[in-house]
Amino acid sequence: QVRLVESGGGLVQAGGSLRLSCVASGRTFVGYTMAWFRQAPGNEREFVAAIRWSGINTYYADSVKGRFTASRDNAKNTGYLQMNSLKPEDTAVYYCAAGPLLRDYSEGYDYWGQGTQVTVSS
Repeated sequence: QVRLVESGGGLVQAGGSLRLSCVASGRTFVGYTMAWFRQAPGNEREFVAAIRWSGINTYYADSVKGRFTASRDNAKNTGYLQMNSLKPEDTAVYYCAAGPLLRDYSEGYDYWGQGTQVTVSS
């Protein structure tokens, strides 16, 4: 059974930082891109960041560029999203996803986690 499990969400004040983790299990993810999406109440799920298997290529939404950093440790089947300088508008449920190619839309990913809540207070 394929599983992606996120952790690290929580409540933080504006300007603060959080690091999300996503542990993958159940199959090999060699060659897979890992991505992060988020969904705020009343909004559609939106792309946040993605990182290729190599860890060299990353891609970010304009809204988080310069503040968020995606990384991964393939030996641990784990991806990370370091979020700095958080803003109230970053409040959302954050999901990790895995897929064979780097895409900035949700249909491009085959596997999803259950999500972790991030709340940024002003």
